[in-house]
Formats: sequence, structure tokens, C-alpha cells
Amino acid sequence: MSKNPKISISNLHKSFGSKHVLQGVNLNVDAGKSLVVIGGSGTGKSVLLKSILGLLRPDQGSIEIDGTQIIGLPPRKQEKIASKFGMLFQGGALFDSLSIWENVAFRLTHADNMPRKRAKELAIEAMARVNLSKANADLRPAELSGGMQKRVGLARAIVTRPQILFFDEPTTGLDPITADVINRLIREQVTELGATAISITHDMPSARHIGDEIAMIFEGKIIWRGPAQDIDNSQNEYVDQFVKGSATGPINLMAG
Repeated sequence: MSKNPKISISNLHKSFGSKHVLQGVNLNVDAGKSLVVIGGSGTGKSVLLKSILGLLRPDQGSIEIDGTQIIGLPPRKQEKIASKFGMLFQGGALFDSLSIWENVAFRLTHADNMPRKRAKELAIEAMARVNLSKANADLRPAELSGGMQKRVGLARAIVTRPQILFFDEPTTGLDPITADVINRLIREQVTELGATAISITHDMPSARHIGDEIAMIFEGKIIWRGPAQDIDNSQNEYVDQFVKGSATGPINLMAG
């Protein structure tokens, strides 16, 4: 780890009423590195991601991007930080009423006020980078398969060539072959952009493929972190149970 990480999270806490979701998360990610956070449902993965994105305000702790504390920033400064981000949402989150290129260029035309002609050019370039042909540009999302819709979401995430990419369960709902295609595209784009990436997933093939490092969150804390190739020899019984998908082990599935 460098002394000046791209993303630095310290002692992060977030509760909803009596439910304590994040209970002291510490996590640094260096520039250009891809970190995958694994964990079961309800362990805090999504809350962690939403906190970094500024969609949720933590109760306690610190989140720094390039050394700037982002919790409690005024809206204008928050927008400047957010301009460094690209995001692939779990369900794709495409707008049904917009064409494919308009979906990809949404930020360019709405946040950046870019002329539509130029925005369409950049959208088609981004589509090409994820193996989507120009012929799809004027179609609607409903006319594409689930895997192609996911690629549209990826094109939208990379169209501004962001410094930081976030991936929320990128392979959920995809068949294994399509999932592998998406994993490869994600890895290619992170490498090509030199971007810093944080992904959250419970899909181990995806985690192994797109992560330089993997961290596991359990009961609101990071309980293990290491190189992706070490995940099968973590010497952590919680990680071993999760990776193997075993019903027996220290993780009590009946505890909710």
C-alpha cells in the first residue's frame, strides 16, 4: 500500500435504527488497483459502496478521495469529486425511453451539457470498447439481451474515461458464459483506463477475474484482505466457508 492511496476509508460506521451495518470499516485502495469486496447478503457491501459514492452519509468515520475528505462536502465540491467516478449498476439501470447511445451519453448530455452530436460520437466510441456495434446505437434497451444491456451499462461507466470505477454485482443474473465476457471486458477497461476500481460481488469467479486484491466484509468489518490468487488459501475459516459455498462453518446462515 502506498502512503497516498486513491481511496482511503477509516473507521466507517453506518446504522439504520438498531441495525448496525458498517461497524468500523478500514480500507485503502491504491491508484490503478482493482479491489473486489466479497460478502453475503446484508453484510454491508452495498452500504459501503453507496457511502463512497455519496448516496449515503455515514454516522462516523472518514472517506478520502485523493486526500480530500468527501463526507459533508458542499454540493458543488461533491460534484467535482463525483466527476472522477464511473459506475456500473447491478440491474443495468438503463432508461427504457432512451436509445442505447443516449443511455451511454446520459452524463455527457445532462451533467456536462455536451452537444448531442459530439456526445453520440463519444458514446459510439465507448460502445466499441465493450464490443457493441454502432448498429445498436439507436435501439432501445428492451431490444437487447441481458448481457448486451450490461455492456451498455459498462460503456456508460467508461464513456467519460473516469479515474475511479465502481461495479455493483456486475454478473448478477447472467449465464456463466456471458458473465465471463463481462468479467473480461471489465478487466480490459480497468487496465486500459489505468483506473482505480472497487467492485462488490458474491460471485467468486468474477472476484478472481477482476480483482488484483479481494477483501471480505462480515458483520460490518473487513475480516480478510489479500491478493486475488490467495483467496483459496486465506487461512481464514469465514473466507473459506464463503469461497466454498458451504452451509457448515462459522457463518450462521440462520442468524439472518
